[in-house]
Amino acid sequence: MHATVSPGRNTWLAMLTVAVVAAAAMVAVPAHAGRSCDERKPVSAQTVERGMALAAQTAQALDAENERSGATVVLVGRAGQDLSKYGLRYSHLGWAYKTPEGPWRVAHKLNECGTAVGHVYRQGLGEFFLDDLWRYDAVLAVPSATVQAQLWPVLNDNTRVKMLHAPSYSMVSYAWGTKYQQSNQWALETLAYAMEPTTVRTREQAQAWLRFKGYEPTALKLGPLTRLGGRVGSANIAFDDHPNEKRFHDRIETVTVDSVLAWMQRSQLAAAPATVQVGR
Repeated sequence: MHATVSPGRNTWLAMLTVAVVAAAAMVAVPAHAGRSCDERKPVSAQTVERGMALAAQTAQALDAENERSGATVVLVGRAGQDLSKYGLRYSHLGWAYKTPEGPWRVAHKLNECGTAVGHVYRQGLGEFFLDDLWRYDAVLAVPSATVQAQLWPVLNDNTRVKMLHAPSYSMVSYAWGTKYQQSNQWALETLAYAMEPTTVRTREQAQAWLRFKGYEPTALKLGPLTRLGGRVGSANIAFDDHPNEKRFHDRIETVTVDSVLAWMQRSQLAAAPATVQVGR
């Protein structure tokens, strides 16, 4: 369902809140990305309303960009957890695309809470922002026309959208490894596949293309105690895919939203990012 924000906005939000909460209550295994996997608290009405408000404003921004430039694919990111101590603003990204029916959908990878497994999902903007977000703002980056033309058919194809998906999940998976795959890594590797579908058929080939195009992952400074605590306390965090010479020097290289945004703008694959905010 798609609706524009109008004088009836509060009524629409209330109706959508009821529908989304009811749908969320039927989900047996919580899925998430870009936030901790602690035991989930009941979703509050305020959380849902603010998430829906952010979804509505994001839909407006996407529709405005579609009318202005004809955009049908846009990178969208959210702030699911506080990563400021690492110099990062956003935690999770997906590819928003305009469906043939009209509404925007988001293709992204989510981790099943309490497991080391992830799956690719298609969700509406309401579902994408229905989370206990750290900060209620979104980031949007409009890819070039060429990138959009390559990505759109992939995102709409049930087989191709999962071409490079690997279910083994680690939140801090090595950017140049294939043992695990976190959410942002799937999105980036899928971009590589979409851009070179005849030559990129494996994750190794996707990563080679990304290296050639100058992508640089974020190097997180994580000491041994932090690494040990993360590995012992969470099924979805592992460090054994990182090269020893980097891991033992506290250098954890992984794919982040901020690094993808910087690279896409630097390589002229996308315009400068813009933000959509909902006041606290």
